[in-house]
Amino acid sequence: MNEPSAGPLAWVNGSDAPEKSEINLGFMALSDCASVVVAATQGFAQPHGLTLNLKRQSSWANIRDKLVSGELDAAHSLYGLIYAVHLGIGGVGATDMAVLMGLNQNGQSINLSRDLQALGVTSPEALDRHVHHTRTKLTFAQTFPTGTHAMWLYYWLASQGIHPLRDVDSVVVPPTQMIAHLQAGRIDGFCAGEPWSASAVQQDLGFTLTTTQTLWPDHPEKVLGCTREFVEQYPNTSRALVMAVLEASRFIEQSRENRRSTAQLLSAAQYLDTPLGCVEPRLLGDYTDGLGHRWQDPHTLRLHGGGEVNLPYLSDGMWFMTQFRRWGLLREDPDYLAVARQVQQLDLYRQAASAVGVVSPAFEMRSSQLIDGKIWDGSNPAGYARSFTLHAMNDRSPRTTHC
Repeated sequence: MNEPSAGPLAWVNGSDAPEKSEINLGFMALSDCASVVVAATQGFAQPHGLTLNLKRQSSWANIRDKLVSGELDAAHSLYGLIYAVHLGIGGVGATDMAVLMGLNQNGQSINLSRDLQALGVTSPEALDRHVHHTRTKLTFAQTFPTGTHAMWLYYWLASQGIHPLRDVDSVVVPPTQMIAHLQAGRIDGFCAGEPWSASAVQQDLGFTLTTTQTLWPDHPEKVLGCTREFVEQYPNTSRALVMAVLEASRFIEQSRENRRSTAQLLSAAQYLDTPLGCVEPRLLGDYTDGLGHRWQDPHTLRLHGGGEVNLPYLSDGMWFMTQFRRWGLLREDPDYLAVARQVQQLDLYRQAASAVGVVSPAFEMRSSQLIDGKIWDGSNPAGYARSFTLHAMNDRSPRTTHC
């Protein structure tokens, strides 16, 4: 391998050149696909010897299936999807998976219908009362059974005293279809990423009850994921891909104007296909909830944060496994740390970050306090999974309906 002093383009040359120069890169129509779209279209990939062929997908299940089959080389992916497939609970046979880097933190929302607003259900307390004093169950949508949105929805409901698998019904709806389901009255609320929450507010179809950054400030969200086989077969390509996406992430956050131009790019038909007015405000941290409140969010969607966002912390991957255990998706405790070490490509990430001048935090774990006051730091995952009053550890695997 070339010495680091050879500069950031060292891996493009000689035997360290990408083994595969064209990458089929999957993404979903969400604002947090920003860094992969910018990397592919704004000249960040070519200097590293890559051409990124963006492939928009209609559902997270499609991303999963095409990653496993090899039709997609890598993808903008839900954290929990990668871990579920690795553990064999993701709807397909167990496949060794890899998280190359974190793509973003924050920026998702829990939204309720205007019908609930008309009933005065506009606060967590009112929702709790409604759920426990109304015979008809509410139906909430999330985007994938083991995905981040399912875990945020479950965690938040439980923090309010609502059991997410017994007190309400849960259904799976692709993010781009949330608005149609809300409008048709098939769901009472949903948890999804932008721009679909902002779109519900703008179309006067619902309101934002809470954001996921309120649940967990700077929480992990999407990742750049692939199979372990891809990393092992194409290590230089994988490293070059991380370098390109890292540089794009850094670029987006260099100025407010860069965020604005990114919003403009994302709104185009081939990406989010959504009016700019639904994309730009929340990408800039400017929130309106549909109830008359407006604020500048201190924990808005982060794509880089000087590299803090992008390091694939072991504790982030472990957290999702604790929630799989909590909600009965895992029947037994995995070896949390060992699995995270298999999936999180820390060494490869650090090599790529160093090559493009991004500082990597020295630690592999991070500590956070969530909405219920619990501290998560990765130190005792099995104990953490068992520490919750509301759980489904003794249930059969929870049933989730697909719409």
